[in-house]
Amino acid sequence: MTEFASLDAIATHLRERLEQKKYILLFAYNGTGKTRLSMAFKEQGKQPADANDGEATRDTLYFNAFTEDLFSWDNDLEGDAERVLHMNTDSRFFGGLQELEMENRIRPLLSRYADFDFFIDYEQGTVNFVREVVSGNSTETIEHIKVSRGEENIFIWCFFLAVAQLAVDEQEAYNWVKYLYIDDPISSLDDNNAIAVASHLAQLLKSGSGNIKTVLSSHHALFFNVLWNELNERGRNSPLQPLFLSSDKATGTHSIRYTNSTPFFHHIALLKQLHEAVETDQLYTYHFNILRSILEKTATFHGFPNFSACIKQDSDDEDGILYTRLVNVLSHGNYSLFEPREMLEENKQYFKKILYGFMENYRFNPELIPAPTQESSTS
Repeated sequence: MTEFASLDAIATHLRERLEQKKYILLFAYNGTGKTRLSMAFKEQGKQPADANDGEATRDTLYFNAFTEDLFSWDNDLEGDAERVLHMNTDSRFFGGLQELEMENRIRPLLSRYADFDFFIDYEQGTVNFVREVVSGNSTETIEHIKVSRGEENIFIWCFFLAVAQLAVDEQEAYNWVKYLYIDDPISSLDDNNAIAVASHLAQLLKSGSGNIKTVLSSHHALFFNVLWNELNERGRNSPLQPLFLSSDKATGTHSIRYTNSTPFFHHIALLKQLHEAVETDQLYTYHFNILRSILEKTATFHGFPNFSACIKQDSDDEDGILYTRLVNVLSHGNYSLFEPREMLEENKQYFKKILYGFMENYRFNPELIPAPTQESSTS
């Protein structure tokens, strides 16, 4: 883990890492500073106006909450009929889009996720959303509809993707782009669309020549993991660098740690923690809470109504009643993570039996979670 005094320092570090890597994948919980970090990264790529041509330069095409703010609704409060989405055409994000036929670039992307169409008025800087509605035996086109917030977000995301594709394809209008910085593009999407967006984004990024480097940040664990699987290449020369960002609100500092050696999937990380607790004989009462959480999530995934179905049946407890009761009782204590109490020796044996019976029933990668040593499994 590496600590940094400011987000500017982390932005500098990310730029240095991108000299060796093609992608940086950053996980951080909400409130940690992801959006502020994306702006710090963007600001470091800006150069003041040159005395010769008088124009400032930049190197980062970014997507974050500020990108979404470039679009705003005019709900036509007087007529309540012609609702349009305004584009802030003062931003260079929209420069030269009419010549690039953006509608034809956005529509194939939008059709993956939505059932409405749109038309752009470049002179007015507005977007008119339309939808086909079946009425009897005919179909009617309804114009100026107000799409939902989720549909609006996915339209803006597809708009950005179309622009990003131009940059990846090294179109002249976007030859200034050296970096893409994409922060939390799926805040309003369900898991199915999160997977689809992550997979599609990965394919877009891999389609380029490799001259553009990318930072992707998210608080969405599924989105993070899909991108990791899509962009990672096994071996020491993987183009992907996965990171975990955290902050200390008391000191105002931030830290990042590399996640290559630690499995990111939450249940895998927890299982690894429980395995290490058994191996080191540092089993505390709260470990039963963690074990119960894993059993419940596994039962839900496999379609069982109760976590008891995931407890291995034994000759002395064929219905798993004893061990189920033990987990119920021992996981409902008022246990503190800050003042941990070690398990009684008898409970340690029960814990090991349930944990390793579970791991025997449900196969996990032995490189991540090795088989128990004979001493720990029989002690």
